[in-house]
Amino acid sequence: MRVAVIGGGPGGLYFAALMKQLDPTHDITVWERNAPDDTFGFGVVFSDETLGGIENADPVIAARMSEQFARWTDIDIVFGGATHTIGGQGFAAMGRKELLQLLQGRCLELGVEILFRTPAPDAAELMTQYDLVLAADGVNSFVRGQFADRFGPDLDRRVSKYMWLGTDRVFEAFTFAVLHTPHGIMQLHGYPYSEGRSTFLIEMHEDVWRAAGLDATEDQVFPPGVSDEYSVARIRELFAEVLDGHEVLTNNSKWLNFTTVRNEHWHHENLVILGDAAHTAHFSIGSGTKLAMEDALALAACVHEHSSLDAALDAYEEERRPVVASTQRAAQASLEWFERIGQYADQEPLQFAFNLLTRSRRITLENLAMRDPAFAAEIVSGAPLASRDDAEPAMFRPHRIGRLELKNRIVVSPMDMYSSIEGVPGDFHLVHLGSKAMGGAGLVMTEMVCVSSEGRITPGCAGLYSDEQTDAWRRIVGYVHGHSTAMIGVQIGHSGRKGSTRRMWEGIDRPLEQGNWATVAPSALPYSPENQVPQEVDRETMDRIRDDFVGATLRAADAGFDLAELHAAHGYLISSFLSPVSNRRTDDYGGSLENRLRYPLEVFDAMRAAWPAELPLTVRLSAEDWIEGGNTIDDAVEIARAFIAHGADAIDVSSGQIASHEHPQFGRSYQTPFADAIRNRVAAAAGVSVIAVGAISSHDDVNSILLAGRADLVALGRTHLWDPHWTLHAAAEQGYRGAGADWVPQFRAGSRKPPTSRTDAVRPRLALVRDARADDVDPSRRRWVPRSVTADALAR
Repeated sequence: MRVAVIGGGPGGLYFAALMKQLDPTHDITVWERNAPDDTFGFGVVFSDETLGGIENADPVIAARMSEQFARWTDIDIVFGGATHTIGGQGFAAMGRKELLQLLQGRCLELGVEILFRTPAPDAAELMTQYDLVLAADGVNSFVRGQFADRFGPDLDRRVSKYMWLGTDRVFEAFTFAVLHTPHGIMQLHGYPYSEGRSTFLIEMHEDVWRAAGLDATEDQVFPPGVSDEYSVARIRELFAEVLDGHEVLTNNSKWLNFTTVRNEHWHHENLVILGDAAHTAHFSIGSGTKLAMEDALALAACVHEHSSLDAALDAYEEERRPVVASTQRAAQASLEWFERIGQYADQEPLQFAFNLLTRSRRITLENLAMRDPAFAAEIVSGAPLASRDDAEPAMFRPHRIGRLELKNRIVVSPMDMYSSIEGVPGDFHLVHLGSKAMGGAGLVMTEMVCVSSEGRITPGCAGLYSDEQTDAWRRIVGYVHGHSTAMIGVQIGHSGRKGSTRRMWEGIDRPLEQGNWATVAPSALPYSPENQVPQEVDRETMDRIRDDFVGATLRAADAGFDLAELHAAHGYLISSFLSPVSNRRTDDYGGSLENRLRYPLEVFDAMRAAWPAELPLTVRLSAEDWIEGGNTIDDAVEIARAFIAHGADAIDVSSGQIASHEHPQFGRSYQTPFADAIRNRVAAAAGVSVIAVGAISSHDDVNSILLAGRADLVALGRTHLWDPHWTLHAAAEQGYRGAGADWVPQFRAGSRKPPTSRTDAVRPRLALVRDARADDVDPSRRRWVPRSVTADALAR
């Protein structure tokens, strides 16, 4: 094949070397506009997994890289006057210049032609002259822009500012130094890449950057290779303690905003993009060069294995897209965590360290326990969570919502069952909610219980607007109280424009085939083109519905519920007032956020007055509409702040379902960052609990969320449908038999998990964490040294 490579960075050079190695008859030319010894940046970092792939593909390159590596296994987190060291990570780094020279040399010895100081010819022209054209021309790819209609790029420019620098201080570990300054939080990310050098970057939110006066050179255009010396001098001052008198080195160092690059397609005809031209992942997870070289490896293998170029390029995308998407999800979580780092300014240093480690959700408590058992043990015992003993898993620690004491922090999330008759819950609900209560959760929530017949979602929805319904709920509440130590809460709501639809299994959100009733909403806008147009509520209707909420609240108290929740999420009536997507009113109840809050707060105040003062009243919110022009997390924080000011005891944080054209970004624990922001920006300071929900299914994730301070409780829905005894089974898997996981006497004989293999018989990992004591620390090195017995057990 004749192959043209545009861009002589690591991705392009590695691809050229691999292709030439696979078949020496390939004619490969690389165009690089810079000189061979030009490079921007300092070091590049690799994981052990990536290095294994490089070694398998080209042992020569792997061996030469290995000779250059600085290796380490620790992460140091400096925050609040304390340094925490976490071991067991496994990193290798080298100079970017050395990597480029190594790859250049390998290409030249294999017979690849590299044209330095030479801009590439037009890509469209190259496509007519070469069998394959590879554009590896970086984040600002000219080729991607030239063929934007084919690749479909999405460029997301972020708000934080960062600058790459170097130093002659050799960091002992991958270092995160997070500083409180008079201007706000600033952070340093640094790591060693040679015997005498480290690289680091400084990052901060743009608001902090401006407050610190670092925008002084914002309008200045620096020539290539020239650094922003004014900002470098300020960084020397601000980070003097971290740099410890060492020199700060520059290399085209200037303030940048990170851009997340995504593309709908990575190839067009015989043109393919790779590395940063195709996708980027935030530097805080260290994946830029790694992804580019992994791309090159996969592309070379696919081209070699397929006789058709079209098939090869299709296979390349099919293989790499899931990997890149997973990395980008983790990188996005990490990026957003650092953008919002100011919300953790008051966290205790130990909890902050764990929070930082778990920010992308790739590292969890259990994963950390395998890497560094002693540090994991310190997290479990040192977390600022009330506990019965230091080793008690976070999920089983008691918690109060207002004055309501819960035995643990697990909530059965409200889930509509669509199984009532004329709004009356029956035996199905008794078994459904009763089984979940006996399954160990601290709090069991009903489905949305509707305040009126016309406020139902479907004909099968439960209500609290008749004596018969109240009596039926009293029976269920009595069963929960009589047969478990769980508390039971009722979620009260009105369907709004999402009403008069079929049961979920008959067609979710689809109108009834017959027997429809009129729906209402703040504005006459249907939920979807298929749904009926609702009537815009007037003041008289708003008063009547508010009184319906009060009536349902009084009946809930009469039925004996321990907690009540206003459903102000998921596009139902109260939620549709809050969102600008569904509320287009021009009176005092529409327009500004203050106005959109007016009616929901009226309803909440009326419920608060009707609900017993000693019992908690909570609110469920949709924190993110997932629709352009809709509510965002910043809006949700202000909405939560308003409800807290009106007496909410907890905020239950969900998202979406405001309108049918939403585009949620689903993924594991994908809604937790919303709970995190509300808790750490407004709720915790007010002493109000926050409940996290959304695709959380493992006890490891639950413990990690709680220990990091992202939420006070965790609600699980589908997980409890899969296993009504999930909470008790989670206790057994963690070797926990305390008061936070009490089995009903009839089931107590099954409270130990029966071993089915030697692996199952080994003590749970978190039990091992409890065996790692403070005396396992070597104080002279600040490095955790796990006992041999723990290491042996982990090896088994």
